[in-house]
Amino acid sequence: MALSINQQHLREQFSAMKSWEDKYRFILRLGKTLPTMDSSLQTDDALLNGCESNVWFHASIDEDKLVLMVYSDAKIVRGLISIICESFKDLTLMQVKSFDCIEFLEELGLLSHLSPSRGNGIRAIVEQIKQLS
Repeated sequence: MALSINQQHLREQFSAMKSWEDKYRFILRLGKTLPTMDSSLQTDDALLNGCESNVWFHASIDEDKLVLMVYSDAKIVRGLISIICESFKDLTLMQVKSFDCIEFLEELGLLSHLSPSRGNGIRAIVEQIKQLS
């Protein structure tokens, strides 16, 4: 599958950064752009299993497109969520099904710098998205 405009933009941004520290700061900045989730939606039912931090997940389908609302109480995870959501943004359900987000995150050099438990949490988020398609 060819990269979407959003995925290509992320790839370009990450390839322009040479150090992990730059990427880390960028991820934190992205986390600040993630819309907050109303506390009424931060329920136990919406918590994802397998995440080190609290991650609340809501999703729906609107005209063959995913509508994701994901939030975390951890700054770095919010940034990673922002990257994941941007990677899936505007994809059809068929494209979601064929997109290997984990491979994409590895290509960006993210998963190799995360703790195993944080990496498992990221995989849990991606798996939850894939189950919708």
